[in-house]
Amino acid sequence: MDDIIIAILRSGTPLVYVTLAGVIAQRAGIWHLGLEGLMIAGACATILGIVFTQSIVLALLIAVGVCMVASVLFWFVVEKLKANQIIAGLGLTGLGLGGTTLAIESIFGSQAAVSAPFGLPRIGPFFGSFGNLSILVLLMPFFVFAFWVLLRRTRFGLRLAAAGEHPYAARSVGIEPSRIRLAALVIGGALCALGGAELAAGSLQFFSQNMTAGRGFMAFAAVIFGAGHPVGAALAAMFFAIVGALGIRAQLVFGDRVPHDLLLGLPYIATVIGIWMSARLRGGAKAISGFGELRDN
Repeated sequence: MDDIIIAILRSGTPLVYVTLAGVIAQRAGIWHLGLEGLMIAGACATILGIVFTQSIVLALLIAVGVCMVASVLFWFVVEKLKANQIIAGLGLTGLGLGGTTLAIESIFGSQAAVSAPFGLPRIGPFFGSFGNLSILVLLMPFFVFAFWVLLRRTRFGLRLAAAGEHPYAARSVGIEPSRIRLAALVIGGALCALGGAELAAGSLQFFSQNMTAGRGFMAFAAVIFGAGHPVGAALAAMFFAIVGALGIRAQLVFGDRVPHDLLLGLPYIATVIGIWMSARLRGGAKAISGFGELRDN
């Protein structure tokens, strides 16, 4: 039983961090389809940072810095150049996927996986069989609670909701929606960096091409499935992780009796079903506040 829980936490933790980035962007009125690109950029920057600096702190700072800069670029394209945010987000994802591959090939002369000598700090033997989990797994529930407080119980959260739902009204009382959205995207970029760092350096300690494998889009789906609520979206992300862990366990149980591709595809099937259920039960994305006004023109 412990093995299943550990597998769920390892696969679900990076997804939760990226999902929170999607939640805060959605609250600001931005549908963030660039989560995949930011996540893989954070993963790549973390491993390269560890390799070249031999410091996990510097590696995390580099990853956070890279994702924040990319988030500012995304904000500039969407807010200042008035680009369609869906297309811009997909462009950011393409930039992250292609840019990391180009970076690895330029630095090492090949597209092979890059291994790091060490990864994130572990939570320690005090937690028994869970001791090999990284510190970011332990901090994940605290991040979810902190974001619930930030979005639901602070002045910044109220300003964020106003900027996302009624930007014209927000401007009339002295709130600048563009600046609020910039802050939301920058915070989200840092979260995507942490998600990518957990994915690459939490237990694997290496980076390979396309290693996010659509997790950014699963996080976007979790935002919709969780109705834009930080706790609900985090639970939706963990649900996808549970399905993935059960799929891996099913491979061991059923062997060749069930196609492996079908079992590996269970998280993505669950994502589609989750979006369908959200549409049936709550009206899907339309039920989330701020959908009616995607961008303040």
